[in-house]
Amino acid sequence: RYMDTVLKTTELTKVFSGKKAVDHVSMTVNRGDIYGFIGKNGAGKTTLIRMAVGLAAPSGGSIELFGSKDLTQMRKKVGTVIEYPAVIPHMTARQNLVAQCKLQGVKDLSVIDRILSTVGLESTGKKKAKNFSLGMKQRLAIAIALIGEPDFLFLDEPTNGLDPTGIKEIRELIQKLNHEHGITVLISSHILGELSKLATRYGIIDKGVMIDEFTAEDLEARCKSSLMIQVDRIPEACSILENVVGTKNYTVNPDGTISLFDHLDEAGLINTILAKHDIIVNSISMSNADLENYFIQVTGGDR
Repeated sequence: RYMDTVLKTTELTKVFSGKKAVDHVSMTVNRGDIYGFIGKNGAGKTTLIRMAVGLAAPSGGSIELFGSKDLTQMRKKVGTVIEYPAVIPHMTARQNLVAQCKLQGVKDLSVIDRILSTVGLESTGKKKAKNFSLGMKQRLAIAIALIGEPDFLFLDEPTNGLDPTGIKEIRELIQKLNHEHGITVLISSHILGELSKLATRYGIIDKGVMIDEFTAEDLEARCKSSLMIQVDRIPEACSILENVVGTKNYTVNPDGTISLFDHLDEAGLINTILAKHDIIVNSISMSNADLENYFIQVTGGDR
């Protein structure tokens, strides 16, 4: 059973000077996931990761890694790239990895060549890390995190500041680590579109609160075409959709709108039926929610 969830937080909370940076967050990352952890800057993503990997102490709630509460032991199986990459600038890629092996007491240095080639830095030779592009530095930081051969990798905003090529390289690297090396990855970002090419599951955090967790399939379903209906009485409108229109193919969104996924070309008819049953329809419109809009919708835009 220990294998199924790699991270489980229950009501996890962190208070800084009276303000809840992480507010009773319960989240689950399953083995094999590429978990996209999404939130605006300052939403609490980094704070949660810091608690999970032991860099910050929770104010409340609990953390389990690999189904165990023995975090000290289990954190040995976790790799982290958080905030600015821990790269030593005047050293080459190889020297950086040798230094990390010493730090972690890894005796077998043969892992270094394997890891350099995994992250695509095998031919950087004598070039010092300070002369690397940002994308190369980021891949070196991931290489450093791979030294202990972790089963679970935390990557905090790994594509921040990268150009499209750099972003693509990191994305391909994460997929390779997940598919070929069986590493579970939690990757945080404030850009949902970027994660959508990658993640198998998502969690959205806003102002320290976990708004929603869902799978890639759920997201696809939520982002398909729909009629967005705004009404005064939601429960009554839903019961009319089910009993009069004869459809259950709708969801009620966090912002109180209803997304109807069929009868897409019959907005007039739906409007008439609802009105006939004394429901006030404030608006009804066709929506092709793309991911960014979905994210804005659930986090309520830039309040």
